[in-house]
Amino acid sequence: MEQIVSSGIVDSYFKKLKEHLSVDVAIAGGGPSGMIAAYYLAKEGVKIALFERNLSPGGGMWGGAMMFNEIMVQKEVAHILDELNITYQEYENDYCTIDSVHATSSLIYHASKAGAKFFNCTSVEDVVLLDNKVSGVVINWTPIEHARWHVDPLIIKAKAVLDATGHDCYLAKTLEEKNDVKLNTQTGNTIGESSMAVDIAERTIVKNTKEVYPGLYVSGMACNGVCGGHRMGPIFGGMLLSGKKIAEIIIKKLND
Repeated sequence: MEQIVSSGIVDSYFKKLKEHLSVDVAIAGGGPSGMIAAYYLAKEGVKIALFERNLSPGGGMWGGAMMFNEIMVQKEVAHILDELNITYQEYENDYCTIDSVHATSSLIYHASKAGAKFFNCTSVEDVVLLDNKVSGVVINWTPIEHARWHVDPLIIKAKAVLDATGHDCYLAKTLEEKNDVKLNTQTGNTIGESSMAVDIAERTIVKNTKEVYPGLYVSGMACNGVCGGHRMGPIFGGMLLSGKKIAEIIIKKLND
C-alpha cells in the first residue's frame, strides 16, 4: 500500500506538471486578484497555471484585518460574490462584510473547479524574455529560494504572464532591473507603492490593471506597486475587479 500511495502521488503530480510546461497564461501569485483572474480565464477555456510561493493560496485575504478574519467589499462587486456563492452581509454606505476564510476558500475552489491548475510552494523567480516579449516564467521550489541554494530552475512557456505578486510587484521589478527596459508607467519604471488612501487606491487599482510590457500584465496590489498607487488595507472590491478586468484584457489579446 505504501508503494501505491507514493507512486500515485508522484505519477499524478508530474503528469500535471508536464501538461503545464506550456500554457496560455502563467500567473505568479495566488492572492485574490490572481485567483479571480484564473477563474475568469479558465472559465473561457484558457489554459492556466498559477504558481503560489506559499503553502496556501489566498495571499493576505485569509487574515482579514489584523487577524480579525472579516473583510470589506463594495456592493458594486456583489455580482462577483453571487457568481462565486460567497455569502456577505450588507453594511452602511454601500459596503458589505465577508468572512475572510469563507471568501478565500471559495475563490480557491471556483478557480480550480473552472480548470486553473495550482502549483503551491513554487516561486516564480524570473521571466523568460524572447524578442522583447515576456514569453514565460522561471520557477523553483520555495524552500530552495528560502535556503538560498544555487539550484537551477525549470521554465514554463506562456503566451501571457500575469504578475499578481502583490505589494512586491516582483516580476515587473525583476524584468525592469535585469533588462533595462521601459514599462508602461508614467516614469517607465516600477514607481513603488504609496501610503494608505483607501478610496483613491480602490479606484486606481482598477485603472492601473493593464499590460505593462509586451506579454507581462499586472493585477491586484502589483498594479499600484508598479504604477505608484496607494495601498488600501482590508477592503477587496478593487482586487476582485482588477482580477476580472485583467482576465478580459488577456482574453482579448489572445484572441487578436
